[in-house]
Amino acid sequence: MIQELTLIVGMFVVVVGALLAFLFEYRIRRPDSLVLYESQGQIGLRQGPFYPRHFSLVLKRTTHPIQFTVEATARGNLGVRVKISGSVGPSPDHISALIRVGGWEQTAVTRAAAEAQIFLDGLVKEYTERSEIHTLSSTALLEYLNQRSDQLTERFGLEVITLAVQSLDPIDPEIADALRRQEQARLMAETERLHHQARIEAARAKYEADEEITRMEHELELKKAELESERFEKEAALARQRLEEELARNRQRLAFEREELEMLRSSPELLLLTPQAARLAEASQGLKNARTVISLSPQDLAQGTELLGLFQNMMQRALESRKSENA
Repeated sequence: MIQELTLIVGMFVVVVGALLAFLFEYRIRRPDSLVLYESQGQIGLRQGPFYPRHFSLVLKRTTHPIQFTVEATARGNLGVRVKISGSVGPSPDHISALIRVGGWEQTAVTRAAAEAQIFLDGLVKEYTERSEIHTLSSTALLEYLNQRSDQLTERFGLEVITLAVQSLDPIDPEIADALRRQEQARLMAETERLHHQARIEAARAKYEADEEITRMEHELELKKAELESERFEKEAALARQRLEEELARNRQRLAFEREELEMLRSSPELLLLTPQAARLAEASQGLKNARTVISLSPQDLAQGTELLGLFQNMMQRALESRKSENA
């Protein structure tokens, strides 16, 4: 019984000791940290949630600011002053280069950043020494540094987060003033050129607008002429139609008169029934010494003897009444 109790107490002590040792040695890996370990001369990253603190190196993944001033020379041994600022951070893919430069310490990123500043200082001097002072610009220098940022990562194990050229000025005030006046003249010339270009564009736009208006007016005149021509054609067609209808009516009237003449020629006795005979009789009553002469052929007389006698009697009475009124 005592042996069993001793065994239980011993196991409890071992478990408690192991738990205390685990709590003393192991730590929880934070998301903003890189946990490094060394195995057979190779540097690796721990991916688990826990890590042994005495066998690991913890590096913060936060960015490290850099800012420095470079006094370089351009062609002709003309001094320039360049101010560079930015931020860097540890590169997980180049941890070995970072440890090689910064050492197995938590200040490895700071040491590597200091070495990176020296490297950037050399790049700035390399760029300025092969350039004319009037051709130097912050934009071109920054583009050159960004193109060489891969070397910074491979050599120092740092990623360039941001990089900016704050200023780039000649050290000699007279040169700076001359460059300032030159830049001012260039800007004025560029402004004048843009002004002239704007005037040219405005004149071109006005010319194109006038040309378009003229073309549209010409098209409008052509459209009016076309519509006027269509109107004339319609009026001419209408006039032709009226003329044709008038000719058709005249032809019908002429044909009717021909038929009437043929009928009167074949039957002369119908002359007494025509409106012309009645108007002739009325006219003879209103005129002095009026005489009505009707010439009929013997054949017509033979065919309409009764009607002719009746007509003669009527004409005789009309003449007698006229004479009696005159007397």
